[in-house]
Amino acid sequence: MGMKTKIALGAVVGIAVIGALSANSGDGDGDAKSEGRASASSGEKAGGGAKTDGGAKTDGGEKPDGASDAKPAEDKAVEKASQAEQFKAFVRKNGTPKEKDAVSHVTKVQGADEQNDILDAADVYTDFTGGIMGEGMGPAKLLASAFADWKDSENGLVTIYDADGELLGNGQF
Repeated sequence: MGMKTKIALGAVVGIAVIGALSANSGDGDGDAKSEGRASASSGEKAGGGAKTDGGAKTDGGEKPDGASDAKPAEDKAVEKASQAEQFKAFVRKNGTPKEKDAVSHVTKVQGADEQNDILDAADVYTDFTGGIMGEGMGPAKLLASAFADWKDSENGLVTIYDADGELLGNGQF
């Protein structure tokens, strides 16, 4: 049995190492894509500025640096807001009147900040009462739809809960 135990232990360690490596490589790819997008948007803004100014390349080169310095400050301000506040702000800006009314009942959002497109799960807590048979089932579908507009995942599931932690609804995002 000693040999079988060693083989089993080796297999478990091997699987754990492979899992850790693939999880880390997935995070790196996501960051690289985000940085590429930020650079492209900064470059587009700088390109637009260079066209209106008609300036030299040094002017265009300085603007992306200035824009990139301003971006992290804005990102830090957004990161300081809770996930619920970020979600509410998005819906207030982009949502329908019914979605805006439904989002006013959101008390907490969890799991929206970390996504890996493999199995993303987010939870939205509300102050509705009565569970699935209560008043919050209709607004829960609106919240799930608004969440799907806010976040995008290849394989995400958002679950909406009432004030007592009972399931109201869910949807893909």
